[in-house]
Amino acid sequence: MLKWSDIIQYANQGNPSPNKRVEKSNQEWKELLTEEEFKITRLKGTERAFSSELCSKFDPGKYVCICCETLLFDAEEKFESGSGWPSFTQPVENNAVAYHKDESFGMVRVEITCNTCDAHLGHVFPDGPEPNGLRYCVNAVSLKKLE
Repeated sequence: MLKWSDIIQYANQGNPSPNKRVEKSNQEWKELLTEEEFKITRLKGTERAFSSELCSKFDPGKYVCICCETLLFDAEEKFESGSGWPSFTQPVENNAVAYHKDESFGMVRVEITCNTCDAHLGHVFPDGPEPNGLRYCVNAVSLKKLE
């Protein structure tokens, strides 16, 4: 189980290697994604809080990256954070998500990306529920739920 200290170590010293890599040009991504998906995942955008019904859905299932379909999160780790974005306590594997120090907008945060294709997912914070205290705050647009 990942802890905040693990996240900080990855953000500062490097991430675990992914199981595979998917690399495409921006033009290739533009051809595969909607305008909103491209803006959020490739240009590090953020969807409006509470804009997705995914925030309030807690049905069993798995969530994959909208860009490369890498398995990222399990609904068993999803919780209601009240933040306006889907929130999870853990990724499915320690190497599914990559961590990057983000100093944009006058803040210091930890950005999360798909470790396979570098798609921007959101940020992780140390204010989640026990036992690990993590909150992966994810743009719903960057995810696809498998049924």
